[in-house]
Parts: sequence; structure tokens; C-alpha cells
Amino acid sequence: MALTLTEAAANRVRLFLDKRGKGVGLRVAVKPSGCSGMSYVLEFVDEIEDVDEVFENHGVKIIVDKKSMLYLDGTELDYTKEGLNEGFKFNNPNVTGECGCGESFNV
Repeated sequence: MALTLTEAAANRVRLFLDKRGKGVGLRVAVKPSGCSGMSYVLEFVDEIEDVDEVFENHGVKIIVDKKSMLYLDGTELDYTKEGLNEGFKFNNPNVTGECGCGESFNV
């Protein structure tokens, strides 16, 4: 089981953590939401919980709770810039469908 960051995503997370002035890493989770059932959650973490799984890529810790890991195993988190749009992109091999707006997914 694993979750990875591209170098571009790791650089962006480091930038956010530096601006924030604290934090041990980035939490990646899923929650029920949207028209397809699940949506991604990204938040900065100040403390790692006992129930968390921790992965490290390019010097950045990714923290995932065990429940979310069921949906995120094998996912690569990237940071992309396309024209005026920029942001994190999830390359999740478990997704079987997405809503039209791209805000939610199902597995």
C-alpha cells in the first residue's frame, strides 16, 4: 500500500508548509461528497496520529488515515499548471467514474 507525490507536488507542499511556518506534512483523505460519491481532502498536519499511515516522497510526508487508504492506495498526487488553472491532480487507479465537474469520484 502506498501513496506518492511527484516532485512538482512535493515542491508545492514544501512551499505551503514554509509559508505556514509549521506542520509535519500533508494529510490526504477522502470524504463522502458530490454527485459521484467521494471527494478528496487535503490539509496540513501538525501532529501525526497513531492510526495514520505515513509515506515520504521527495522529503515530504504524506499522512493518510486507514479508512481513506482503501480508496487511495496506489494514488499519485501531482501539481499541474494548465493555462490559467493550476492545482493538485490525483492520479488514482481505483477510480471507476467521475462526475462531470471533476469534484467527486467513485470506486
